[in-house]
Amino acid sequence: MGNCCSDEMGHAGGHSVGPASASASAAASAAADRFLRSRGAGASTQIELSLSASNLGDQEYFPKSNPMVVVYLKAKDGQLEEIGRSEVILNSLNPSWSKKITVHYQFEVLQPLVFQLYNINPQFHDVSETMLKLEEQEFLGEASCFLSEVITKRNRLLTLKLGVSEHNLPNPSKFGELTVQAEESAGSKAIMEMVFRCSDLEIKDLLSKSDPFLLISRISDSGMAVPICKTEVRKNDLNPRWKPENPLIIECFNFLSNGKHELVGKIVKSVAELENLHHSQDGEHLFVPASTTHECHSKEVLKSQIYVEKYVESNRHTFLDYISAGCLLNFMVAVDFTASNGNPRLPDSLHYIDPSGRPNVYQKAILEIGDVLQYYDPSKRFPSWGFGARPIDGPCSHCFNLNGSTYQPEVDGIQGIMSAYISALRNVSLAGPTLFGQLISTATTIASQSLAGNQQKYFVLLILTDGVVTDFQETIDAIIKASDFPISIIVVGVGGADFKEMEFLDPNKGERLESSTGRVASRDMIQFAPMKDSHGSGISTLQSLLAEIPGQFITYMRTRETQAIS
Repeated sequence: MGNCCSDEMGHAGGHSVGPASASASAAASAAADRFLRSRGAGASTQIELSLSASNLGDQEYFPKSNPMVVVYLKAKDGQLEEIGRSEVILNSLNPSWSKKITVHYQFEVLQPLVFQLYNINPQFHDVSETMLKLEEQEFLGEASCFLSEVITKRNRLLTLKLGVSEHNLPNPSKFGELTVQAEESAGSKAIMEMVFRCSDLEIKDLLSKSDPFLLISRISDSGMAVPICKTEVRKNDLNPRWKPENPLIIECFNFLSNGKHELVGKIVKSVAELENLHHSQDGEHLFVPASTTHECHSKEVLKSQIYVEKYVESNRHTFLDYISAGCLLNFMVAVDFTASNGNPRLPDSLHYIDPSGRPNVYQKAILEIGDVLQYYDPSKRFPSWGFGARPIDGPCSHCFNLNGSTYQPEVDGIQGIMSAYISALRNVSLAGPTLFGQLISTATTIASQSLAGNQQKYFVLLILTDGVVTDFQETIDAIIKASDFPISIIVVGVGGADFKEMEFLDPNKGERLESSTGRVASRDMIQFAPMKDSHGSGISTLQSLLAEIPGQFITYMRTRETQAIS
């Protein structure tokens, strides 16, 4: 399934950072974006895995082999979920399977893959692969990796040594190798650009017309609705017009500022049917599903209609195209060392280092974000800073290198960040206030220098804070300057503080940011959220924020390409 919506201004699923005068409608559209994320939408695409193996087993024990590979996704609890099986290749110790295994790639989460190879007993050759009982077959070996390890390779090809796991087999050094190659499915690169228009929508608001927007979802093979994109909110409009082969669910909602948006009506159509609607110029009546009517097994067809005014198919470079071409994502982190965190030596401090090894809230956030991003930068050299503390015999610093170095902020890997963080706690005094301006400017300088050096890098700055910034205008000025460079900023509130005043950082909650000189950001590249365990959908706050990065990355890349052409 391709992307059904464009990311250009006015098209379904996208909104750009524009003049401050449009802030009311823009803020409503951004809040509806948050609604989309809360329904489980993220950066995802279909990946097809091609598999081959070499030197399977030992000739002494496996002189002939009829290999088959079974692919699993490993859950957090260690349980394996089978996602596909290859065909059986007869009499081969160097098989190359033709059947591709499809997996749903999600940028914002780690996806551990497990591959198990079996020698299929000849007596089962007439049995379908899906019906084979694995316990009745000979185990040949096992390998595992993260999906992101494969798709971040330049050729998206990764060779793994086969091992034994819990299986007891002779000569464990002679199990051979498994090669995994990943390709984005052709449908994932297709973009269907459509223009929607509705007529005669029901009035939902008491004192004004409705504020409608469309939410578009794809029906998966399991029957579950998976959100794809949404349109912008059209304020006070009962006849709105939007731009944007499993069927799609297109739902029209009336926007409410409390987030409990009212369903106006919906349709269920395949992409082909939407194309036909465009060609015929006919409207399709919205309906209210049975769950909102008094009659069972029925639906109420409404007077309201939806029209497909434009339908164009095209192909564009995807996020994974840029990654496989060599573009890197560099992780940056900044930690709040202000006094409001509490004495790090006491258990009630947000900075308390538990002797049992249990991570504190800062460590948890660094691990969850860093574990995902580290695979997108093979050097694993991560700039790391602290702010709001006094180094020994020095004034309060609002941007100091976490490793204590005077000139070099980079550390080696996620463990390097953890070690530098713990060391800093012993060598600085917590102080304040909470200032972001200098920190963001420092990170932007690194991104600017990378761009000037023609490096293929995009930076993701994670700022962890337990309180509200006090340099509002300096922070806004720094953000707006940063929006011109290859960087995204994720701000996460930790602890129990009231972060209401921090919502000005998040375009999904507040108004458009304007600099002291009247400039607005050239794109959406910053998000804020207080850290919570999970949304209602089971998606963690940090995963939800990470899911925005590929879209921000693509917006920046396409803007650069447009500027280069012009």
